[in-house]
Amino acid sequence: MNRFYVTTPIYYVNAAPHIGHAYTTIVADVVNRFYKLIGHETFFLTGTDEHGDKIAQAAREAGLDPKDYVDRNSQLFKDLWPRLNISNDYFIRTTDESHKKVVQYILQKVYDSGDIYFGSYRGLYCIGCERFFMERELVDGKCPDHDREPIVREEENYFFKMSKYQDWLVKYIEDNPDFIQPERYRNEVLSFLKEPLEDLCISRPRERLSWGIPIPFDDRYVTYVWFDALINYVSALGYPSGELFKRFWPVANHIIAKDILKPHGIYWPTMLKAAGIEPYRSLHVHGYWKIEEAKMSKSKGTVVRPLDLVEIYGLDAFRYFLLRDMVFGLDANFSEEALIQRLNSDLANDLGNLFSRTLAMVKKFCNSLVPPLNEAETEKEKELISQVDLTKEEYEKSMKEFAFHKALMSVWELINRANKYVDETSPWELAKDETQKGYLNKVLRLLLEVNRIVAVLVAPFMPDTSEKMLTRLGIKKKALELRWNDDLKLLGLKEGSKVEKGKALFPRIDIDAWKEKQKEESKEPGNGEDKIDEAKKMENVISIDEFSKIKLVVGIVLEAESIPKSKKLLKLVVDIGEKRQVVAGIAKDYKPEELIGKRVVIVANLKPAKLMGIESQGMILAAQSPDGLALLTCDRDVPPGSPVS
Repeated sequence: MNRFYVTTPIYYVNAAPHIGHAYTTIVADVVNRFYKLIGHETFFLTGTDEHGDKIAQAAREAGLDPKDYVDRNSQLFKDLWPRLNISNDYFIRTTDESHKKVVQYILQKVYDSGDIYFGSYRGLYCIGCERFFMERELVDGKCPDHDREPIVREEENYFFKMSKYQDWLVKYIEDNPDFIQPERYRNEVLSFLKEPLEDLCISRPRERLSWGIPIPFDDRYVTYVWFDALINYVSALGYPSGELFKRFWPVANHIIAKDILKPHGIYWPTMLKAAGIEPYRSLHVHGYWKIEEAKMSKSKGTVVRPLDLVEIYGLDAFRYFLLRDMVFGLDANFSEEALIQRLNSDLANDLGNLFSRTLAMVKKFCNSLVPPLNEAETEKEKELISQVDLTKEEYEKSMKEFAFHKALMSVWELINRANKYVDETSPWELAKDETQKGYLNKVLRLLLEVNRIVAVLVAPFMPDTSEKMLTRLGIKKKALELRWNDDLKLLGLKEGSKVEKGKALFPRIDIDAWKEKQKEESKEPGNGEDKIDEAKKMENVISIDEFSKIKLVVGIVLEAESIPKSKKLLKLVVDIGEKRQVVAGIAKDYKPEELIGKRVVIVANLKPAKLMGIESQGMILAAQSPDGLALLTCDRDVPPGSPVS
């Protein structure tokens, strides 16, 4: 039987969950649900990381014993996941006795093999990251993630001979291109490994830090938090002899944010090698959710609490937005207004409208009963059925590539094609002609079946919506019970069964009222003047908030070709960390062959549009001069997908 094992990082419990935690966990949930849908046996792990300097310090500041502190904060995560419809199989805590025993087992095993030694080290230590940094890793002398200077720390500790496995790791990554994904992060790890790898300090003196797992061969020391935490991925499976370990470790897929790439891409594989454990299957790395182009920060007050949004807009709208608006691997800007626009446009207008009017017409013209499908197909039906097949194919491919936004785009291609089919066939006109009764039945039956297929495809992303749609179509199945081969057949409804119209799936949000409310809340007491109103009085001026919604990235032109019958347009394939097709009106100024290899600036978060029947997934930027258009390019080599700011 095919199997799939997916993990989130175990989250550090020195703060409450935020949108970054929610995104990673929802991604893992979506992936887990997808692999169940295609018939795999799956195991989904999440949990909390509860040892180390930061926890001990946070507990002191809170006036709590470390154990009481982690018990309280770990529960915040454990309570949140069911409210976000997370389908994890196990929740691990690094304070679990079973986990501690596995950590000590692996430490002893690696020590006995000669790969752990005692020594002294002096280096730059970031308390926030709980690790030593090399000078070249710092930005302006500061930790890039915490924006603070590390402290100089010198002490005697135990060290893992990580450098011994550097050559092996480089070769393994090069021989296994899917080991670290997307490719940009694979290249980042390989770039780091071009420099000599230092050995890893894996202990802390108990006289300084007692909150940790004791080193089994020297009780004067506790285990370094990363050597402890990473082992959760095998301890949760009952390593070394557990049945779950035997079944699921060979198909292990880790999902992480890019700030913990080094521990997962370097520490963890070398630890596994030293312990005699096969490497994980794949490491999937995503970017940051940003607020006004900056990483979310608790200290700056720019943390978004997931439940705040869920309570206002609904869980499935929140889940949909996260997966649709972030290209996995790249950073994304969070905006509440963008969430509302997605809800109104994609969910209320497109999906909600298709489902609502289909059921309304079946109620009106077929007494809410599923009609027969016995009329010959016209070209319109063939086109819609062809779109069903294309969507299923693109969806499956995109999901396996972690291109969730593309998977959803393929579903919306089907939704939009079905809405167009309604307009083309005009069932309300067919109903006026008794001789068209058979064809009317066919149209409505096909629309019902397309709605059913859409309900199955959105199930990993929006399980509640999927179940609601299926229930109203007369199918009593939970989202996790759906199976690709059984539930995505074109004919899955029973003729004569009853359907129910019901309420709108996604009520629209009044965006103008929301903006007015934001305006009121932004007024400064006693100022007497609304700054937003003043800005709006200025012609052709937009706010920094509006501008920050535009995502500009660097792309490398891989392919370029002319478009038949067009003197202005060229079709480009551009690498922005993923391949995008862009239609650009630059044919009068550039020949296709001139463009290959150029680094250009792309607007990456535009809604796809069709130009001369060809889909464009972005916009290329150019300056207008008296001599024609001039592309905006980079004056040095920068990686594709790099943000333009």
